[in-house]
Amino acid sequence: MTTSTQTATFEAAESLARCRDLVQPALRATVGALDRDLEMRCGFALGWWDSDGRADGHGTGKGLRPALALLGAQAVGAPPDTVVAGAVAVELVHVFSLAHDDIMDGDERRRHRPSLWKAYGVGTAVLTGDALLALALGALAEAPGERHGEAARLLARMLLDLVGGQAADVAFEDRPWTGPRAVTLAEYRHMAVRKTGALLGCSAAIGAALAGAPAGVVAGLEEAGRHLGLAFQAVDDVLGIWGDPSVTGKPAFGDLRRGKKTVPVLTALADPRGGDRLAELLSGERTGPEVRQAAALVAEAGGRAAAERMARHHLDAAVGGLRGLGLAEPAAAELIAVARSLADRRQ
Repeated sequence: MTTSTQTATFEAAESLARCRDLVQPALRATVGALDRDLEMRCGFALGWWDSDGRADGHGTGKGLRPALALLGAQAVGAPPDTVVAGAVAVELVHVFSLAHDDIMDGDERRRHRPSLWKAYGVGTAVLTGDALLALALGALAEAPGERHGEAARLLARMLLDLVGGQAADVAFEDRPWTGPRAVTLAEYRHMAVRKTGALLGCSAAIGAALAGAPAGVVAGLEEAGRHLGLAFQAVDDVLGIWGDPSVTGKPAFGDLRRGKKTVPVLTALADPRGGDRLAELLSGERTGPEVRQAAALVAEAGGRAAAERMARHHLDAAVGGLRGLGLAEPAAAELIAVARSLADRRQ
């Protein structure tokens, strides 16, 4: 890692920490209004404590989405503390989506500990996710000022995209690896811009919308956030195969074991040298030896490199979009630093 990259990463970490400190009291107050049992489950989903209510040291994540909301508002000249409700809303929606995604994907681990459904059961996890979504909507409704309408429209559009993207991702699992019904890279990108891009797009724009920024600026922030979401998804695709389990908190080669159709895999399947063998491996039981061999084939066929190129392309598009909006400094620089940090993340 170069000195400039280290400096940018440090600056991004400082921005994320500052935004977390601003959002956490409001987030805790929002969840704290629930009855005790539901508060406990929501707090577990947010990473505040273990299933017995004890702090477990695993933390609450980087707080990327609320940071985008606060920095987006600051970049249009609004004090970040005036749009905390928007930041709370996008974080709660994010955690809601993870709770439901883990059930659909059968993921038993998240952040080095049991996922919500594994800790409490499927039914309880579904209801906890529903509660988190309701809290998000309530938080936004309680935001100060008179700009709720555009922010609510952003949130509603994002939720519809997120659900549609997740539905497409689930449907991909039942489609063949090869042949006329195989998933294409274009279909995958369309899914990812909805499933992942929509939430980051909303996060980047919602604070500015609450602050009353011009419609063109709000739309530009949303578009930049969607590009950032595609970059985030591409990095996630790499980590889903080659990520270090001690860092990611998930099993090695997890996406291959589950048969996920991701950018590295779809790219490799199109390679004439090893695509057929890869399809054969992925159509089988996908145990330890098979997934290790599949991961090697994907890398040899350029799948990992393709995902890394996709991440860089959409990151550059996001940064270029942000620079073209005439945003206020130093928040604009912080926003770009946070965006760039995604390309170097390891979890």
